[in-house]
Amino acid sequence: MGFSERANGYIERVEATLDRWLPAESTEPRALHAALRYAVFNGGKRIRPLLSFAAAEAVGLSPKGVDAMAAAVELIHCYSLVHDDLPAMDDDDLRRGKPTVHKAFDEATAILAGDALLTLAFEGMARDRASSRAIGELAAAAGSGGMVGGQAMDLAFEATKPTREALETMFRKKTGALIRAAVVMPVAERGADDPSHRALGEYAEAIGLAFQIVDDLLDIEGSTEEIGKPAGSDEARDKATWPALFGLEASRRHADDLTEAAWAALARLPGDTDGLRWLGERIVRRRS
Repeated sequence: MGFSERANGYIERVEATLDRWLPAESTEPRALHAALRYAVFNGGKRIRPLLSFAAAEAVGLSPKGVDAMAAAVELIHCYSLVHDDLPAMDDDDLRRGKPTVHKAFDEATAILAGDALLTLAFEGMARDRASSRAIGELAAAAGSGGMVGGQAMDLAFEATKPTREALETMFRKKTGALIRAAVVMPVAERGADDPSHRALGEYAEAIGLAFQIVDDLLDIEGSTEEIGKPAGSDEARDKATWPALFGLEASRRHADDLTEAAWAALARLPGDTDGLRWLGERIVRRRS
């Protein structure tokens, strides 16, 4: 059985954990809890949880120990989308082809839903006894040194032309940090000096940067129906993107170079790396 078949089982695992962690819609405050479930169960591909399970395969670990990590990283990803879509941020009306949370509910509920999803990620990990180092990896990736800091840089870079180094730093924080956490959390207890930890980190950093470059390309080349949100929104907001600074062809070449770097890192891992390769290909070649 290839990873594409195993992926369905992993998605079922993480969605079962998410369903167990999330309060029922009938629990007060009902509107808030309905918004949480709307944000989480809205057709996401679950790429980050799949990366956690694939990383476990690559080092010979059981998926059972990854369930809490996979659910937590998805909750943080979902919270980030809820907040990114807000009028104060990207002001988007669509997410995955559906009204964004602040449109389906209201702005205040969307803010609170994002807050609750972020908090629930760490509550769930603690209750399910995830390792403290894994919790630390995820917290660092989500905070001002990672995803939140990257979003702040993204907003600050609007209508500017940052240097290549500054743009890459923003991408590594805004998008790459959470992808890296998803990949290295299963081996967090081994420490950063462990060879598998280093190889997984290098793979994740390359794929995370490629992910954002491809995202920028899709905003230009994809349709609203394909990408599930308004196409051309980056240009409309004068966002600093890789294609805007370096052009379409250079962006595609750089994404390809990063993919090759990711494959080189996989060659140093002891287990089955088919899942990480499959997901890397899916990230770089995706159309949505």
